[in-house]
Amino acid sequence: MLGPSPELPEAALEERFLAATGPGGQNVNKVATAVQIRLDVFALRLAPPVYARLKQLAGSRWTNEGEIVLTARSFRTQEANRADARERLLALLAKAHQAPVRRIKTKPSRTAKEKRLVGKAIRGDVKKGRSKVSFD
Repeated sequence: MLGPSPELPEAALEERFLAATGPGGQNVNKVATAVQIRLDVFALRLAPPVYARLKQLAGSRWTNEGEIVLTARSFRTQEANRADARERLLALLAKAHQAPVRRIKTKPSRTAKEKRLVGKAIRGDVKKGRSKVSFD
C-alpha cells in the first residue's frame, strides 16, 4: 500500500445533471436526477504505479483527456445519485492505491510429484482397460 486514498478535491471534479431513465414514473421526464461526474486525474498528482492501476481499473470510463467519467442514475434524487457517484469514485481510487500482493513461487515436493505420477499411471491403466480387446 502506498498510502491512504486522497480525498477528492472539488477543483478536480465536474458534475452535470442529466435526465435519468429508470424508476420515477413521469418524474424522470421532468427532473434531471442522474449525475455524470468527471474527475481530472492529473489534478490528483498520483504516483506512477497508482496512476497505471487507476487507468487499468477505470477501463472504458477513462477518456483521452485523462478524465474518469462516472454516471449514477440508480436513485430518484439528485443528492442520492451524487453521493453514489462520489462513493464509487472513492472506491475506485482506494482500489488503485492498493498494491497487488506479489505471488511467491512454490515448488511441489518430491513425494507430491511421485504421488501425482502414480495417480497418472493408475488412470492410464483404467483407460487402457476400456480399449478394444485383441485376440492375438
